[in-house]
Amino acid sequence: MTEFWESSFIDNQIMWGFEPSDSAILTKDFFLEKKVKDILIPGIGYGRNAKVFLDNGIKVTGIEISKTAIDLAKQNELHLPIFHGSVTDMPFDKKLYDGIFCYALIHLLNHHEREQFIKDCYHQLKPNGYMIFTTISKEAPMFGKGKQLGKDYFETTPGVKMFFYDSDSIKQEFGNYGLMESSEIVEPHKNKENKPPFKFIMVKCQKES
Repeated sequence: MTEFWESSFIDNQIMWGFEPSDSAILTKDFFLEKKVKDILIPGIGYGRNAKVFLDNGIKVTGIEISKTAIDLAKQNELHLPIFHGSVTDMPFDKKLYDGIFCYALIHLLNHHEREQFIKDCYHQLKPNGYMIFTTISKEAPMFGKGKQLGKDYFETTPGVKMFFYDSDSIKQEFGNYGLMESSEIVEPHKNKENKPPFKFIMVKCQKES
């Protein structure tokens, strides 16, 4: 999997650009409202969603599997600690965080990996801490395309496997981890206006005190 992400990273960089996602902006506003000061971003990539938190006084730690992405983050003067490794190997430290934000990553994991990832994120939250995931929805146009690997799980293109969420699977996978709410969000391609937007779901959880 590492080799796949390294080889496709430059294409993804071009696809996403450097502006923060709408999900990151909404999460920043929520974290500021809740006085969240210190967050973990698994799958931080080259940091396009990190800067909006840093610029608002929120401390950020990242996890990223791609060394290329980490190097690019440094080149763009993002001064924050980033653990080099897969989210499937969490935790990388014993620290507990006020918040966790994970964008467009969890749906790339298989069932066992998703289950473990959610549990690991929850365990790294402080009591009353929040975790927010943005993940692909069954309303996305690529749902049902490619080779079916399981229920709502498809290899949409060679090497890219996605699990598509709906309200039922959100409740099933996040229900034991402080699920507060989920909501649909449409994410535009901010650097490619001719591309259709992504249809995502934002999942918000809070750890019990």
